[in-house]
Amino acid sequence: MAKTTDIIAKKILDGITDNIIKKDKSERVDDLESLVDFVKKHGIKSIPDTQYESIKKAINDKDNRWINMINNTIDEINPNVFKTTVYNFGYNAFLKGTKQVRKNREKYKCNIPWLILFDPTSACNMHCDGCWAGSYGNKHNLSFDDMDSIVTQGKSLGIYFYMMTGGEPLVRKKDILTLAEKHNDVQFAIFTNSTLIDEELCRKLQELGNIVFFLSIEGTLETNDARRGNGHYASVMNAMHLLKEHGIIFGVSICYTRYNIDSVTSNDFIKLVSDNGAKFGFYFHYMPIGNSANLTLLPTAAQRKYMIERIRYIRSDDCNLPFFPMDFQNDGEYVGGCIAGGRNYFHINSAGDAEPCVFIHYSDRNIHSASLIEVLQAPLFMAYYNNQPFNDNHLRPCPMLENPEILRNIVKETNSKSTDMESFESVDNLCDKCVPYSQIWEKTAEEIWCASSHHILLHKNYSPSNIKM
Repeated sequence: MAKTTDIIAKKILDGITDNIIKKDKSERVDDLESLVDFVKKHGIKSIPDTQYESIKKAINDKDNRWINMINNTIDEINPNVFKTTVYNFGYNAFLKGTKQVRKNREKYKCNIPWLILFDPTSACNMHCDGCWAGSYGNKHNLSFDDMDSIVTQGKSLGIYFYMMTGGEPLVRKKDILTLAEKHNDVQFAIFTNSTLIDEELCRKLQELGNIVFFLSIEGTLETNDARRGNGHYASVMNAMHLLKEHGIIFGVSICYTRYNIDSVTSNDFIKLVSDNGAKFGFYFHYMPIGNSANLTLLPTAAQRKYMIERIRYIRSDDCNLPFFPMDFQNDGEYVGGCIAGGRNYFHINSAGDAEPCVFIHYSDRNIHSASLIEVLQAPLFMAYYNNQPFNDNHLRPCPMLENPEILRNIVKETNSKSTDMESFESVDNLCDKCVPYSQIWEKTAEEIWCASSHHILLHKNYSPSNIKM
């Protein structure tokens, strides 16, 4: 049952968002400022007042890139989707949830995540080169009761944001929609290959309002279908059309490799996905997971340096593309290094194994025999809790890819087992593959990190070299 404070907060937010929706973008300044005041009142006390004032200043700047992007998004998305997202993601997850999570970290003396990523199924209707999930088949599925339990337990800890991957999550479309309807106070985000998005689903999404998508795409028709198979690019374009037409919020999910990095970061590509309705994107560094991993897909050190520079340029005031990219591997400096092991998130696979990260397939607990708190307090996750960050250089955050000896030691010391569904992979085999890469990247990463004692990459006046336009 909702608390009185939550009921009042929702009523206030509904009033503000109703005003925002019905007004033209030129008339929304006061209402957007009211939204900022609401966040300030209910937000984290450690956020300085100057940040709120800075946001208000941007709201009053008719040329501000991000405010214009927000206004355009409001005009494009379905009103119920907008209102539900503001409350579920903005109030429940970001404001109320963050405070509750922080209290529980103190109470339980372990990592409590802000979000949980889980796999409804191992089944997938595609077989992409370099993807560990494509060969799993329909071996495992989380039951509806499993997923319901994850969310129910999570909410009791203050977790109101849940991501799904797989396999292809939408193979379990019916159960996912039922879950989103039952837990209408949380925000769900689904990583999907797009092939199962249709008109009927989009109408249901408008009604629910609490599901957003990350669509997998990797550059041009040629670079995308070379890895994902003929016809996939057309499926993504169709899904974008449907989601945009029905006002559903979505972004893109991009795995960058040695062979597609130029394509997926080009102005043409960013313009393509943003013109078709994507507002944001997650870039994921290719990981050499599994015994059959294709090591030639690993980006070079020079390419990764370029990736750091390119993403920061796209987010800078010098770029006018209406798109916000995030880089899972290279944005560690903004989140204090590795966020896995429950520090900000962890992963539950379709067999119920609790893994520190979606890219690290080892576990010492399963949700079918342990509660979420028992998972987070078990030796594997406590090893993360006691050792994070794994490197003072947050351009080398990962205990696998950049610090393989750390993962090797953690897995062995906690007696964790391989949870790779294709074939057992020893931690020595995985970490041995990462050693050469980690040694090569270490030199470049240190050069970038030490370029300034103030970490020059964070500064607005940073001028990256060799930016490709």
